[in-house]
Amino acid sequence: MVYFGLDRPAVPEWGGRLPVALTVPGDAAMALSALGWQAVWRILAENPALAVERVYTRCATPPQAEDSGHLLAEFPLIAFSLCYEEEYRDAAATLLAAGIPLAREDRPDFPIVMAGGPLAFLNPAPILPALDLLFVGEAEAGLAEVLTTIGRIALAGGDKAACLDAVADFPGVLLPGRTTGAVARATALTDGSSTLLAAPAHSCFVSGHAEFSDMFLVEINRGCPYGCRFCAAGYVYRPPRQARLADLKRLIDDVSPRKIGLVGTALTDWPDLVPFLLWLKERGTKFSLSSVRADGITPELLTILRTAGLRTLTLALEAPSHRLRTAANKHLSVEALLHAVALAGKHGVNHLKFYLIIGWPGETPEDYDELRPLLEQVAKAASIGVGKRGVAHATLSVNPLVPKPFTPMQWAPMASEAAIERGYARIKLAAKGLKGFRVETETASMARLQGLLARGDETLFPLIEAAVSAGSFRRALKKWPGDPASYLDRQRPKEERLPWDIIDNGVSRDFLWQEWERYLAGTSTAKCPPAGCAACKRCGIYEAGQGA
Repeated sequence: MVYFGLDRPAVPEWGGRLPVALTVPGDAAMALSALGWQAVWRILAENPALAVERVYTRCATPPQAEDSGHLLAEFPLIAFSLCYEEEYRDAAATLLAAGIPLAREDRPDFPIVMAGGPLAFLNPAPILPALDLLFVGEAEAGLAEVLTTIGRIALAGGDKAACLDAVADFPGVLLPGRTTGAVARATALTDGSSTLLAAPAHSCFVSGHAEFSDMFLVEINRGCPYGCRFCAAGYVYRPPRQARLADLKRLIDDVSPRKIGLVGTALTDWPDLVPFLLWLKERGTKFSLSSVRADGITPELLTILRTAGLRTLTLALEAPSHRLRTAANKHLSVEALLHAVALAGKHGVNHLKFYLIIGWPGETPEDYDELRPLLEQVAKAASIGVGKRGVAHATLSVNPLVPKPFTPMQWAPMASEAAIERGYARIKLAAKGLKGFRVETETASMARLQGLLARGDETLFPLIEAAVSAGSFRRALKKWPGDPASYLDRQRPKEERLPWDIIDNGVSRDFLWQEWERYLAGTSTAKCPPAGCAACKRCGIYEAGQGA
């Protein structure tokens, strides 16, 4: 079921069913533009044993369900969908605003407070003291069964401990303070296939109040085959899977949205992309794409996108030099980049946006020396800022590298604030005087905060508590007695136990270490083969039972 505009789902009756508060950090505009929790809502709402309601953390005080008005404190099970580390403060503040004790040890009885989402299979350690249960993996791979079992025990009169005991050994279940050993990520695979995305996620709520106004979001692929060494999505969503054209056409025919957004990490790798876009065009459905690769840009694709109203083309350059791009395993040639921007200029694209990362381990001032000549080539190829013909302007969106768990960078130190600022200055110098170019940067301190939360352990929980009281992590850090340097500023040895070792994402530690060594050596690794895990097996997913 998909709800448009002001349409709302019927308020579910609680009698004989487990009330579940699916709680999403942010306000309605932010929540309605996110896809993951909506896929969870659909799965749970279709289950007759559950009465699922949505709660947006910044919409009401005290927090309450969006449709029924039930207070959050009335729900026996509260499930947070967590995507970004900064959302820890939102989740903690919501519990306290509802009058619910934050620490697990202070809640011997209901509610059960649980979480899932991408952070659950990255590094959930900082928030674990607040949780009774963590679901590690994709919701399609057993979340409903976990909640149904909890509901059966609870409705039969079982207490909180009995409910948790009943699901302790379910796939993907981590009970903080109780589970021993690493919990394997639950992965949704169909018929043993490691390449098929059989049930692509899609919007359940389409609203003009969303940041992506009135747009029906649909997942085209999950995971990415390229294995860029800095990108968590390329590792924690393995194996990479793609939806079937027939399934997507059937979905669009059933829903009949006016506008859809195609979501995926490597959309131009999907062989049915152009046929699908042409089909959408023929039926009069507007569309937009979340991302494209430079080497996937063709005249045919760009013609389709421009006809659909595309004005901004976003490309990932990632690093300032060829050496660093090779080390990062960014499979991008300068020739492909220049070809893509030249096509953009010829087809009337108004704005080019380039993602650029600085603060790479081992980067040198010489790495930045390559950037100015490359930008000059880009400007010439795309005719940037030279008049009515060509691209009007270009943006360099620059962010520091945050070494993420379950990537080869998990052992790397993060650049200091001073090093980040030096990198920003070098980027600005490289772009200085180039007509039509501008540079956007992320605040260095905020990037370091993200790094701290991404790489921290349970001893960061008091920082989350302090951030609720202070109103922000930034203010809380000023009084926090801990030392961010111990988490951020050192290279970790291979044998060090990491806070996220409580999770098993399927990719072997040896493979990640090998990729880290290949980064240091500046050598690349081939992308995942289209045939799937059975044709490869090099990263360990297959042996871990996550693949075909």
